[in-house]
Amino acid sequence: MAAYWIAHVHVTDADAYGEYAKRATAAIEAHGGEFLARATRTVWLEGRERARNVIVRFPSLEHAEACYRSAAYREALTFADGAAERDLCIVEGN
Repeated sequence: MAAYWIAHVHVTDADAYGEYAKRATAAIEAHGGEFLARATRTVWLEGRERARNVIVRFPSLEHAEACYRSAAYREALTFADGAAERDLCIVEGN
């Protein structure tokens, strides 16, 4: 069963976050991740609004979690630390 990363992000340092995004993309693609939505228009209905929203489909929950825990992604995250406020979850689905 596929799994989806759903991230809501408020960027506070565009340069550092851009470096994170470049490095994270490589790690995500290496784990079979496919971007379905990335910083597209959003209509926020409830909760804390964040300007940047990302949805990535992985082949399975295990692939998605392995990506997050991988050395390459953890290294990419060092550029997001202090450069953004983020919420991220993995949701299993079709």
